[in-house]
Amino acid sequence: DDDVLADISLEIPAKSMVAFVGSSGAGKSTMVDVLAGLLRPRAGQISLNDTPYEKINLSDLRSRIGYVTQESVIFDDSVANNVSLWQYGDSENSPAMADRIWAALRAAKAEDFVREMPAGIETRLGDRGVRLSGGQRQRIAIARELFRQPELLILDEATSALDSESEAVIQKSIEAMKGKITVVIIAHRLS
Repeated sequence: DDDVLADISLEIPAKSMVAFVGSSGAGKSTMVDVLAGLLRPRAGQISLNDTPYEKINLSDLRSRIGYVTQESVIFDDSVANNVSLWQYGDSENSPAMADRIWAALRAAKAEDFVREMPAGIETRLGDRGVRLSGGQRQRIAIARELFRQPELLILDEATSALDSESEAVIQKSIEAMKGKITVVIIAHRLS
């Protein structure tokens, strides 16, 4: 019954990068749930460009948010279908679609390892991405969200289960997003 968060006032400028860092139970995920419109504050107000959330179509708001967790879901299908989620046509017959998939992979620092795969973006990844390392799965998940072209990308402990080398590669892909979209990072460690 107690409030998880209280007396909070913050502003996140568009196309900036913000991190919520703290121990488990500190309210980081709750704050992101409020930002995403999944939870409503009992008191106070949350606004997007001076428009209160109560006046925003939450379905539209959520369609503009990308969300990557530490447990990335990878389907037993091609890289292309894992990135595009089968929504935008056949990448084999659409050069524009293939270009868009490659652009998302490039932005997520996944292009190089996908180009080395036997069939490129048409390579099947296996059940739960069994053919990929943990860092590669995370980069495919980030590419999926970037493919959707979100205005806000939330990374919820997206690198916590990775080795330091994979984490460094993903951090480079996150750094490359600076100034292009709004990024909110949830982490236990500042690094």
